[in-house]
Amino acid sequence: MNWLFIALIIIILFILLIIFSKLTILLNYFHHNDNDELKIQFRIWFGLIRYTLNVPLVKIDDNSPSIVVKGSTQMGDSSEKESPTKEGQITKEGLMAKLTNAKEVIQHVSNMNVIVSKFIKRIVIKHFEWHSLVGVGDAAHTGIITGALWTLKGSVVGMLSNFLRLKEMPILSVTPHFQMAILQTHITCIFQFRIGYAILAGLK
Repeated sequence: MNWLFIALIIIILFILLIIFSKLTILLNYFHHNDNDELKIQFRIWFGLIRYTLNVPLVKIDDNSPSIVVKGSTQMGDSSEKESPTKEGQITKEGLMAKLTNAKEVIQHVSNMNVIVSKFIKRIVIKHFEWHSLVGVGDAAHTGIITGALWTLKGSVVGMLSNFLRLKEMPILSVTPHFQMAILQTHITCIFQFRIGYAILAGLK
């Protein structure tokens, strides 16, 4: 009977540990002309447990109006635990089906907007960095695009600060290249929230 009581106490403590643990998500996106690379890493317990999602290729399919995505997953730091690279396609029909399902969920869940907004306010952005290099081969047009990018980045940061909690000032830059046509952007974002908040939102 004592062993049963001890086991119950251990299970309760483990559940409480999970609830109060913080989930850290590291997002790294790099785009250079036609090449894209996306890496998302999930960490808990100061990186003791890690799960990484790598999407090294995102491109438009030449044979159909869809997006080709290649990716792999990895547990921990060992490359031996990395899954084989998988290829998939994002089509218009598949995207519309997911949007329809999401709309049905929103319609059926009471106070969905309130639940989501309360959860989003619990998310903390620990670091946000966004650098861009742009050029179209023409100085005047490059200057216009550079100004438009600054406006876009300012709007994005303003939206993030309204919905989420920024722990530090975002680092932004737009570098114009007047001699050649180039589009390069690099986004690094680290955000964090307690797992208990996500569980609570899911239960609601």
